[in-house]
Amino acid sequence: MADVIETAAGKAHRLRELREFLMSRRARVSPTEAGLPDGGARRRTPGLRREEVAVLAGVGASWYQWLEQGRDISVSPQVLDSVARVLRLSNAERRHLYRLAGLNPPEAEPAGRDMHEGLRRLIDTWMPYPAHIMDPYYNCVLYNDAASTVLGMRPDNTQNCVVDFFTDPLYRSRSKSWERNARTVVAQFRAASSARPDDDGFQTLLTELTESSEEFAALWAERDIEDAGQIRKELEHPLVGLLVVESTAMRVPARPDLTIVLHTPIDEANTAAKLEWLASPEARRGAMYPVAG
Repeated sequence: MADVIETAAGKAHRLRELREFLMSRRARVSPTEAGLPDGGARRRTPGLRREEVAVLAGVGASWYQWLEQGRDISVSPQVLDSVARVLRLSNAERRHLYRLAGLNPPEAEPAGRDMHEGLRRLIDTWMPYPAHIMDPYYNCVLYNDAASTVLGMRPDNTQNCVVDFFTDPLYRSRSKSWERNARTVVAQFRAASSARPDDDGFQTLLTELTESSEEFAALWAERDIEDAGQIRKELEHPLVGLLVVESTAMRVPARPDLTIVLHTPIDEANTAAKLEWLASPEARRGAMYPVAG
């Protein structure tokens, strides 16, 4: 929030919310959970006392009281992390505490590592339309059957969406909009990599792309940049002919390291009906390229 100009009314509201939030979180934590004796009947209110939070967090009792009262005091990330630990805050609550205290929140930690099956169900439910999921470096971590049948995603290519866009002969042979989309793909890749300038993963991928594709290298040198969004794709499939779809990239809030890419049929070339047929048993029996499992 350091780069945001805050009005007096906005600041007053933020500090008021900070006070209410801390009081509500403190009331949820029992002394037993915090490793303290519960105090029995001597306690007039549930949860921890302010001075107990201060001791457990290693901060001054007066300072914590001022913080919870919503006073305009100086705070540090280290102290907020200590308070968050004592109050047993979730990752989302910890980030919320940072915002209420007037600090930029830390980068969200990838949560829900067990979401794999749920995300698989999500993209399978998108059938018969193509869908896939990428990590920050455009590596494809999951894709549905339609992505295999239509886009040619399969185990024996690189499994990196940018590398395969430029080097996979199967995709190149099907994409009628390749030259137009190539500029957008490179511009969006530059935006993603510029947001993480010190990330060795992007630098390694950039080296691979410039060495494996002269077309990528030429477009990269033009320095175009574009935010991720929707891309119109025109594909010539060997069984059904022209398909026109629009890809939409969406981040996963619970897994900020992942992006879902959904392909929606555009009302052209009878695309929706063709995609439905391609997912049928009849089409699978005659498919030129088997669907990846």
